[in-house]
Amino acid sequence: MSPQKNAIVLASGSPRRRELLDRAGVRFEVVESGVDEVIEGEEPADRFALRMAREKALAVSRKIPDAIVLGADTVVEYEGEIMLKPVDRADAARMLSRLSGVTHTVTTAFALARDGELLAAEPVASRVTFRKLSPEEIESYVATGEPMDKAGAYGIQGLGGTLIVHVEGPRDNVMGLPVRKVLAALNRIRAI
Repeated sequence: MSPQKNAIVLASGSPRRRELLDRAGVRFEVVESGVDEVIEGEEPADRFALRMAREKALAVSRKIPDAIVLGADTVVEYEGEIMLKPVDRADAARMLSRLSGVTHTVTTAFALARDGELLAAEPVASRVTFRKLSPEEIESYVATGEPMDKAGAYGIQGLGGTLIVHVEGPRDNVMGLPVRKVLAALNRIRAI
C-alpha cells in the first residue's frame, strides 16, 4: 500500500469507528494493528487506553510511510475494574450486572502518528449511568450477541442504548471515537 501523503489510515477493525469517521466525512483506509490489548499491573484505565491507542498508531505508521495513522482504544471502568470486551456470555452478564444502576466511566483514547512518530494523543472520558437491570433483561440482552465485541459488554448505538439513562460527555466517545477532538487534532497536524 502506498497512500498519498497525509492520507488517513485507521489502525482498527472497529465497525463503530469506521461508521463515525464515515459520518464525519473523513476518507480513510483500514489497516488493523494486530496489537494485543494487555493491562500492565495496576495500570489505570485512562493510561491503559492511551498506551493502547499509541501502540496501535505507531505499529501501523511504521509500516505505511507518509500516512497519518489513527489508533484508538475504548475501555469501561467501574470501581477500579477495567472492562474490556467480554470473553464469553457469562463474562458479559457479569459486567452488565456490575454496571446495573450505577455510573461508570468510558475512556476512549486516540493517537495520531506518521512515519513511526507520535503526533498527538489524548484520552477522553464520558460518564455513563445505567438504569437498574433485572437478571432477565441482562440475559435477554446478552442473548442478542451485541455485547460480545464491545468494551463493558454494551453498545450505546444499538440495543445497549436502552440500558442508559444519562451520558455526561461525548456520546460518540462511548461508541469508540471522540470525533470532534480527533478532527481538531487532524486539522492541526495537516496545517504543519
